[in-house]
Amino acid sequence: MNTQPIENHGIIGDLHTAALVSMDGSIDFMCFPRFDSPTLFAALLDPAKGGHFKIGPAVADGFRNKQLYFPDTNMLLTRFLSDDGVAEISDFMPIEHLGHFHDLVRRVKVVRGELTLRMHCAPRFDYGRAKHTVEKRGQEVLFVSQGRDGTAVRLRASVPVRIIDGDAMAEFKLCAGESASFILEEAKPGQESPAAQSHYTAESFKQTMNFWLQWVGRSHYRGRWREMVNRSALTLKLLTSQQFGSVIAAPTFGLPEEIGGARNWDYRYTWIRDASFTLHALMRLGYTGEATAFMNWIEERCREKTPSGPLQVVYRLDGSRDLPEKNLPHLAGYQNSRPVRIGNGAADQLQLDIYGELLDSVYIYNKHNGPVSYDFWMNLVRIVNWVCTHWQRPDEGVWEVRGGRREFLYSRVLCWVAVDRGIRIAQQRSFPAPLDRWLRIRDKIYQDIYRKFWNPRLRAFAQFKGARTVDASSLLMPMLNIISPSDPRWCSHLATVEKALVEDSLVYRYNTVSGAKDGMSGREGTFSMCSFWYAECLALGENLKQARFIFEKALGYANHLGLYSEELGMRGEQLGNFPQAFTHLALISAACNLDWQLSEKHED
Repeated sequence: MNTQPIENHGIIGDLHTAALVSMDGSIDFMCFPRFDSPTLFAALLDPAKGGHFKIGPAVADGFRNKQLYFPDTNMLLTRFLSDDGVAEISDFMPIEHLGHFHDLVRRVKVVRGELTLRMHCAPRFDYGRAKHTVEKRGQEVLFVSQGRDGTAVRLRASVPVRIIDGDAMAEFKLCAGESASFILEEAKPGQESPAAQSHYTAESFKQTMNFWLQWVGRSHYRGRWREMVNRSALTLKLLTSQQFGSVIAAPTFGLPEEIGGARNWDYRYTWIRDASFTLHALMRLGYTGEATAFMNWIEERCREKTPSGPLQVVYRLDGSRDLPEKNLPHLAGYQNSRPVRIGNGAADQLQLDIYGELLDSVYIYNKHNGPVSYDFWMNLVRIVNWVCTHWQRPDEGVWEVRGGRREFLYSRVLCWVAVDRGIRIAQQRSFPAPLDRWLRIRDKIYQDIYRKFWNPRLRAFAQFKGARTVDASSLLMPMLNIISPSDPRWCSHLATVEKALVEDSLVYRYNTVSGAKDGMSGREGTFSMCSFWYAECLALGENLKQARFIFEKALGYANHLGLYSEELGMRGEQLGNFPQAFTHLALISAACNLDWQLSEKHED
């Protein structure tokens, strides 16, 4: 089995987990039953050992493939077109509160001609490490893991199924207008399955369609790039845990930032940084319910204490902290990119910027969505006081480098933001706070940034103290209101960033050779998130035509469904975990700001 490229996939989900569906009709990646659970299918990381669930023509030669979403939904349609006929697969996952639980529905239909099709369901439990038993009961097949968790899934099929070497297989012929359905669901003892009911596939299709259409209809965005903004919002919603309110960075692990390289991480968790940016995007689009659920999740984390500071950098969906980083040596890796890692060592790092991002999101939430409680405020006071004491410490920074701690510019800027937003919230709400100390520390951090990070030779703010390089994270400085977009220093800094890190509309996050040592070998691609930051920076500087040009060129690097991974390779291929929330957050922010400014200037 040949694995499709990262970009040749779409995503479906049920707000508990998600699945990647390739253009050739194969589910190549799916954790089950939660985002941070072990994989059930992971052919994207190892075609031989990972497992897959494929439906397509019995003989693939002579077919063209197309893939699209039903408009304004997370329901995917994959087509196979040939001279003999046309078949299409509808893939979706019904939403739990509609009366469903953890099931994946696949309906294949021939719309023209007559075709012979094949289904191959090959689950591989516990990241492909656990063996399983299989039992056929009529048109149902029960797969039970022999691993410690004992996960069990049931495949229901409307056509005859055979068991071959522990997998479920079917070959069947359909004429125009005929269809076959396959439902993979969690099998729990004593629980009745909604999927056993007649007409389940058709009814769940309609219910799921209506859910997504109604959800998108709540968006406040009516701007110029509605289709791409809606797709990004739908993607963010897919990465949201309905159970806990948290949002993961991406639904995958192990997808490389460099083919054949070792920059392969696990993003199936919730970062405080990403959480804060997510709150911004959700509130901006009018999704107050999701924003409130996420804020409640963050508030719970703020009540806790860790040995290294008030907050951990990254958590599991449920807020638990245990994320030991391990390798899976039995998996070959995407295009032989190893090691394949699960867990994330960033949980043990010091990243001072997370406190500024947190306080900024709380400030915006308190101002536009709803007042924060007194108890929450007292925990925030503890956090701001901690920042006032520790802001000068070197850390691993926003990019989570593993080459040693530095005094990073971005971390220093976000410490300023943390104290500044704490002051603003206290003043807005007349909350008790040690404002004299906070005002003094805020000004001290500000002076430190302008005096110690400004490099006269570089004519720019350095990536870290003493550096001769710049960093794309600095593009957020005018958005955070620590510098004016028309300030001469900022204009000079932006010109330096453009020269050092920008290639047309694509932006590298930092120079892996001359910048801070990130502790990893090899190189990486351009960061799509940074491209949208760049466009938004240009818009803030009222360079609207150039900003729009850059933004729309960056839109052109999405895959065929409007999805982005973390990075882009030299050939424009998607690299890194996919789809990545951060990139779609940056797209929404840039689209909203650019659209507003164009309208204010009465430009088309």
